[in-house]
This record gives sequence, C-alpha cells and structure tokens, in this order.
Amino acid sequence: MVTKNRIATVFLIIFVGLGIYLYFSKKTTFYKPVDNSLSQENEGGPEIEPHPLSIQTLRDGEYPGSDIVIEQNLDSGSNYKRYIASYKSEGLKIYGLLTTPVGSMPKGGWPAIIFNHGYIAPNVYKTTEKYVAYQDAFARAGYITFKSDYRGHGNSEGEATGGYGSNGYTIDILNALWSIKKYPGVNSDKIGMWGHSMGGSVTLKSMVVSKDVKVGVIWAGVVGSYPDLVERWRRRVGPTPTVNPNSQRGRWRSELIQKYGDPSQNPEFWASISANSYLSDISGPLQLHHGTADSSVPLAFSQTLEKQTKDAGKDVELYVYEGDDHNLSKNLSLALQRSVAFFDKYLK
Repeated sequence: MVTKNRIATVFLIIFVGLGIYLYFSKKTTFYKPVDNSLSQENEGGPEIEPHPLSIQTLRDGEYPGSDIVIEQNLDSGSNYKRYIASYKSEGLKIYGLLTTPVGSMPKGGWPAIIFNHGYIAPNVYKTTEKYVAYQDAFARAGYITFKSDYRGHGNSEGEATGGYGSNGYTIDILNALWSIKKYPGVNSDKIGMWGHSMGGSVTLKSMVVSKDVKVGVIWAGVVGSYPDLVERWRRRVGPTPTVNPNSQRGRWRSELIQKYGDPSQNPEFWASISANSYLSDISGPLQLHHGTADSSVPLAFSQTLEKQTKDAGKDVELYVYEGDDHNLSKNLSLALQRSVAFFDKYLK
C-alpha cells in the first residue's frame, strides 16, 4: 500500500511539473529590462508584458469612442459649418473642432479627415486657434474634419502626457476615429488622417494599428523610429513650437534607456515601440511633406520613412520644399493643394 501511494505521489509531481513547463513554454518575451550592472539575461524570471508604448499594446487596446456631442456652434466657413464638439477617450471628455460640409451629401456619406495637430503648450492651447487655414482647406474641399485637442489640452480632461513618452494622444485619436465613424453623415469606409509634426507621429502609429485609416498625409512629421529620436534628434532653435527633446518633456529618453538599455543594447525593445517596424501593415497610401530649412524636425526623418515604406512594398510619396520651414509657410497653398488632391484620389 505504501509503495502504491509513493508511486501515485511521484506521478502527481511529474504531471504537475509537466503542466507548469508546457504553460510557461508557450509564453513569449518581447524584450527584457536591462540592468546595466548585470547580465541582460532573465532566466527563470516572470514573463514581461509588452511595454505601454509598444505597437502591440496599442493593437491590443479597445477604442470604442463615443457619440460626438456638439458643445458650441461657431461661425460657419465658406461652405461648411463649424462646431466645438466633444467625445470620450478612456473615460476622459476630449474636446475638438468639428466641421461639416453644406450641400448635397454624396452617396454613402461624406468622406472624413481626422486632423492631428502638432505640439502646442497644453496650458495655452485653444480649440479654435492655430491650424485654421490648414483645416479650412480640407473642410472647403467637401470633407467632414475633426481636430482633437488631445487630453490635457485646453478644456479636455486628463493629463497632457506628451507625444513620445506615452501613447495617450494616439489613444485619443483612435477613439476619435471610432467616434467619427459613427457620426451621422460620415462614410465610415472613407476616412483619412492628416498630421503635422508631433501629429505626424500620432498619424503613423494610428495607421499601423487601425485598418480604418484609408490614407494618410504627414507634414514635417516626427516620424523617425525611436532609435532615431534618441540618437539623431536634437532640436535647433526655431520659430515654431514643437517638443524639445532636451526639456523635461524629453525625460522619457533617459528613463527608457536606464530601464531597457540604449538601442544598441536592446534593439528588440526599441523596435517594439517604433511604428517604423510595422510598415508592412500600414493601412493605406502615405504622402509626406517637409521643408529643407525645418529647424524643429529633421528632413531626414521623412526621407528615411519614404525609403522604409517603399522597402515594405507600400505606396508613398515625398515632397521636399527647398528653403521652407516647419510650417511650410512659403509653400502653404501648394502643399495644401497637393494634400487635398491626395485625399481626393483615395477617398472620393
């Protein structure tokens, strides 16, 4: 009897041990935190979940958006109506500027453009200031447009988390995308996205996460990979505001390097948070614009993204404006005409 009990115990131990082994052997570690004083190995340690900044985390998220609520009627444009509107993102009330065309609605509804603005100090940001001429060009061309303020900007709830050390703004835009898809009169199969500077980064991330963005246009975008942002982005003094990589807002660099090592030490981690690593999954054609005299964001970012996108077998075109600045002020009309034509080609 004793012998039988011992045999049963041994088999039970083997069975449990095998089950534990099979369970953990199926787990995948995407990257390892780095202790610079010790080996980078993590043998026997717990599984490390994808970092909150990672593209996989964004893909795993849920972005139900909400009904868009009209908060205030504004003066109308030449052939469109303007409103301050709001929607929900992660429980936060986010404000934005909404425009809707006047006239006969196309069959299936109006095409729409999500408009992603660049860096403006959140405490001075106002919904109806900046980017007026930019958004007006798309609104006059017969698009519903929606410019989200992002969390912590103007009257929007939440903390302004920055565009590079957090995916908060991208999450707000993915919720704006689903909110505008449900808005009356929108053709949910014809939605594009426009982004400037920091908004270019948000646009690129959104396009490798959601298939609902059919086409993208990026002006002077912060579209370098994270290794590029760490190693090659040192902003010179310029006339227009964008995030300063060396300011407090740029402390995400030192925090990530301290925890995960620099890009040469831990390339898997840095690739996991870079939209550039996922360009084979980009949701639609991409048009890039950049000035050679941009003192805020390097032209090389757009040039590299063009090459990477072509190498991935995807449609992309780049317009370079000789001697122009971060806002393409010398070629504003031309850049807007090209942008509208690109959206027309794929959304109308």
